[in-house]
Amino acid sequence: MTTSRGPLRTALALTLATGLSGLLIGCAEAEASPDPAPDKRLAELAQTAADTGSLGVIVRVEQGDGRLVELARQAEWTKDDHDLAATDQFRVGSNTKSVTATLILQLVAEHRLGLDDPVERWLPGLVPGGQDITVEMLLNHTSGLDDYLLTPDFLPSLTGQEQRVWQPGELLAITQPQDPPTAPGESHYYSNANYTALGLILERATGQSLSELIAERITDPLGMNDSFLATSGSWDPEKPHASGYEPDAERLRDILAPVVDLPEGIGFVGPERPHDNVNTTDIDPSWSWAAGGMVSTAEDWTRFLSALMSGELLPEAQMEQMRTTVPIPDEDGDYGLGLMRKTTSCGTVWGHTGGLPGYSSEIYTDDTGQRSVAVLTNTNFGIMEAEAAAANSALIDAAICDMLDEPFSATGNSASSS
Repeated sequence: MTTSRGPLRTALALTLATGLSGLLIGCAEAEASPDPAPDKRLAELAQTAADTGSLGVIVRVEQGDGRLVELARQAEWTKDDHDLAATDQFRVGSNTKSVTATLILQLVAEHRLGLDDPVERWLPGLVPGGQDITVEMLLNHTSGLDDYLLTPDFLPSLTGQEQRVWQPGELLAITQPQDPPTAPGESHYYSNANYTALGLILERATGQSLSELIAERITDPLGMNDSFLATSGSWDPEKPHASGYEPDAERLRDILAPVVDLPEGIGFVGPERPHDNVNTTDIDPSWSWAAGGMVSTAEDWTRFLSALMSGELLPEAQMEQMRTTVPIPDEDGDYGLGLMRKTTSCGTVWGHTGGLPGYSSEIYTDDTGQRSVAVLTNTNFGIMEAEAAAANSALIDAAICDMLDEPFSATGNSASSS
């Protein structure tokens, strides 16, 4: 791939690391219908989004008073691969970071590690400049580390062109300081390498595998029976999962042309599908591990996020630490410790975004954890196209406003970016 690091950061880090919220929110232009019932409005917006480029969407909204909206809509041709359901398993990508951060903060509460601990203490020789980087800097992405997603060594695995199982230490070995350099603690720069390091710290501090920790401390106690950390491209054969799609190489090249010059033939690997799409469902995401490897469902993940925000998983002191944010440069949002704060015209929400080949997600609660919303989309780069971005943005905006029980219009109540 021939490009400068800056454009590549825009094209890949914003999409495959954090999902597309920063690119999508605020794009909607279509007028909302006069005042339909929220479930009918969301169903209409979801189908429009699916037909316009999202291909498939799952929406779940809980208002905290027993009211629940749960739906799935998809483009007609995708039914040949799978009939999408609101209960399908889904790759939630970087939402995983909220789980990893929760585990770290549980150990902080147990005095087994400290936020001020230098990374070198736990991972000697594995992280460049680790003696000056603290655990807290990894959590809020102020470490000064770049992202391995942006390296030539890794890109073939990202697209599925190379079948390689990456070990966490190998990913840290190809991670370099930012260029130009940023001193540890100076500013926020989103990097998956931070959470790869945190996963290793968790394992060294406890003597347990990350999968064991997630099951023992998060998914089992909360009854998240459809959630697990992926260790390969395989899915649970006993449970249905959403199919994921990305634009084929030629269409991807056109989409990214404003920010990166992709060589001919560079694209995602998978069976060809209609309208210049590729089925990316089976691309191995195990490299994302502590940074983005979780498989879950809309119901399971909102259960986790609601439990977290309501104080069920962390003591008050650690919740305060988690919700202490730093600004995200060039964005309207803030980032805490594995948790994003998004300010929308309907109110403030907390959660995270996620993006992997074929999957993007935005999952939030209110500040009490009593209300929750999840919008899961069956493509990631596909919703960078203008019409698809506008339709997907309108759906996300409406879902957030419905969660907060606030009036929504596509032109007047679009959410701010984060």
